[in-house]
Amino acid sequence: MSNRIFVGNLSWNVTQDQLTQLFAQAGTVASVFIPMDRESNHPRGFAFVEMSSDDEAAKAISMFNGHELEGRALACDEAKPREQR
Repeated sequence: MSNRIFVGNLSWNVTQDQLTQLFAQAGTVASVFIPMDRESNHPRGFAFVEMSSDDEAAKAISMFNGHELEGRALACDEAKPREQR
């Protein structure tokens, strides 16, 4: 288990503060990163939330996978290492 969570199916309107407040219900949030599209400068529709421990990450995944935020059901899972291109 990793303490990094992939959060998919995000609305473009969701902010880092919203995600921090939401995931803080499961424990201490170490960081939130919302990647932006280089061309449109819009969020890409997903984020990475890092929790302070693996246990808190597992709790957050179970609490928020399928949770509705801004009218969309979040897809939360353990973040996988980035594949080499």
